[in-house]
Amino acid sequence: MGDRGEDEDLQMAIRMSMQRATPETKRSKPQDAAAGAVSESSEDSPESKTRRRELMAAAAEKRIAAAVRVLPSSLPPGKKSVELGRREELRLKSVNLSKELSAEEANQLFSMVFGNEVSKGILAQWSNQGIRFSSDPVTSMGLVQHEGGPCGVLAAIQAFVLKHIIFFSDELKDVPCLPQKGLGASFKSLSVPSYNFSSLTEGVKVRALVRSMAEILFSCGSNRRAVIATLSFPENDIPRFEGISEDEVIAKSLQGLSIESAVDLQKVLRVETCASQTTALQRLEANLPFFQSRMGALLFLISALLSRGLDLVQSDRDDPSLPLVTAPFGHASQEIVNLLLCGEAVPNVFDGRMDLGGGMFLKGISRDVEVGFLTLLESLNFCKVGQHLKSPKWPIWVVGSESHYTVLFALDPSVQSENELEGRETQIRKAFDAQDQSGGGGFISVEGFHQVLRETDIKFPPEKLEHLCSAGFIVWSEFWQVILDLDKSLGGLKDSSGLMGKKVFDLYHFNGIAKSDLNGSQVNSAGETPLQRPRLTKLRVSVPPRWTPEEFMADVKVSSAPSASDSAGKDNEVSKPEPSQHAPLVDCIRTRWARATCSWFGDPPSIV
Repeated sequence: MGDRGEDEDLQMAIRMSMQRATPETKRSKPQDAAAGAVSESSEDSPESKTRRRELMAAAAEKRIAAAVRVLPSSLPPGKKSVELGRREELRLKSVNLSKELSAEEANQLFSMVFGNEVSKGILAQWSNQGIRFSSDPVTSMGLVQHEGGPCGVLAAIQAFVLKHIIFFSDELKDVPCLPQKGLGASFKSLSVPSYNFSSLTEGVKVRALVRSMAEILFSCGSNRRAVIATLSFPENDIPRFEGISEDEVIAKSLQGLSIESAVDLQKVLRVETCASQTTALQRLEANLPFFQSRMGALLFLISALLSRGLDLVQSDRDDPSLPLVTAPFGHASQEIVNLLLCGEAVPNVFDGRMDLGGGMFLKGISRDVEVGFLTLLESLNFCKVGQHLKSPKWPIWVVGSESHYTVLFALDPSVQSENELEGRETQIRKAFDAQDQSGGGGFISVEGFHQVLRETDIKFPPEKLEHLCSAGFIVWSEFWQVILDLDKSLGGLKDSSGLMGKKVFDLYHFNGIAKSDLNGSQVNSAGETPLQRPRLTKLRVSVPPRWTPEEFMADVKVSSAPSASDSAGKDNEVSKPEPSQHAPLVDCIRTRWARATCSWFGDPPSIV
């Protein structure tokens, strides 16, 4: 009875996926309540349509998975069975729920991403960026960027790829995402986060990429579905070609293709919905050549938007009238980056929602995330990144500047472990930020201040409390200085025991834009152009403790002015094994680890 129901689900799914128009009103009576019991009053609602598509996708996936499992035992051994298996795989790949977007959906999608007055230059940027790994051994784990604009998409994918390569390498061993492709079962994977990236095999990188893409899309789809956007070229049937790779076939098919309108997009775009992660992994690997093609970054962005649902994306945003790709340079907006990092296209980086009164509020990050985000704009006091993004589950951060996105990461999760001082600071800062309605301005009301004191169990002497509240509002910097000089028994941080020492650790920074390697040892005697490759920089980071307001102010002076007084410089030198260096990336790092000093060899890390 269950098999019959699944057969009917599958047949219905295939029939409906092959229809270009909406099914006629005249329908046969449904036989299975799970597949067809939708009332006339509710079946046209967006929620019902979405749920119906998910049910159909799930039913089809079960049958396809069953066919794949049965296939090897039903064929004779040897080369013939491999060839037949490949053909059967190709046949099964064609029986899926891929479909065209309607004209209305294509128009809504195109307008949402690019707006109504997008330049040809921006469209060209987003139509000429594939998702491909660097061919340079030193940066082989990195995705290469050739065009300005899509860096926000690439950096988010890169962050998840690093998560899988560094912290889940054992899961990449002998677990091909699509066994029929024959990626091999003897490749090597590294199990400890202390290696150089040049030893990564192609199989490990492909698995990490596919898993990362699936993880992001399912996060966008509320862990219920992933929508995969690919391309369709009826005149070029890939299986017909002998002796030519799918990459080459797709590249030839894309020659002359120009996406300048919603109509152009609708002609070639096909989408399919996966209701299970297993099927999504299989379909993503099967369609990986599309994502590696020059349309790859745009296809993945479309996949994420459709996985979330276009209406939900618009409801996430504070101003849905603006395009997601920003003018005049075509950069990915913060909404795109947040969608890929946390599954919601919210425009802000603070935690939770900010109530503006009168029923109006701004939307931020609602939950903990796997990989995080830091921005140079916070060091310039333009915004405040919340703890959700600043302290992700894994020590990997997308780093935003005014015009570019890069990735910062550590090989050791303990870089985020807090000592007693840091843990207490985080607790107090989180309570303070929860009362801050200034958009990250760093001040709260007297009423909110008293709430902070209750939550953090801080007991100020009456004279200090009166002094802090005398202005009618409390500024974080003044509050923090008083906390540093308040005894631990009263909830402060004054401690002369010396038990809370500094932290020293390594971070790595990756910039996917290929530029000349000025540090390269290969000097070409013929005077040819220096090697062009992405940049990977190792940084030594030292985070000193601060116990008193005087030390705190001395740190500020040294950090902001390297040529400060000799006495301040000497105090700082005591805690540093080597001279500190400065670059805009250091300012970003200090938004995560205040007072950090950094050093590196060679060229400074670039976030542009």
